[in-house]
Amino acid sequence: MSVLKVIEVLSNSEKSWEDATKKAVEKASKSLKNIRSVYVQDQSAQVKDGVVTEFRVNLKVTFELD
Repeated sequence: MSVLKVIEVLSNSEKSWEDATKKAVEKASKSLKNIRSVYVQDQSAQVKDGVVTEFRVNLKVTFELD
């Protein structure tokens, strides 16, 4: 039987929401083992002078406990 845990992670990128998601998974995988999936719960962007300057994601990361 597997036991899974879900945590919330926030990440940002100057490129895209996809890049912010990838950065979050790469960083989380340094301290979490057995990441199974991520769910993008929310997306937002920072705007300055009519230009998007930063993409932000709020993720739910699911991983298996040892």
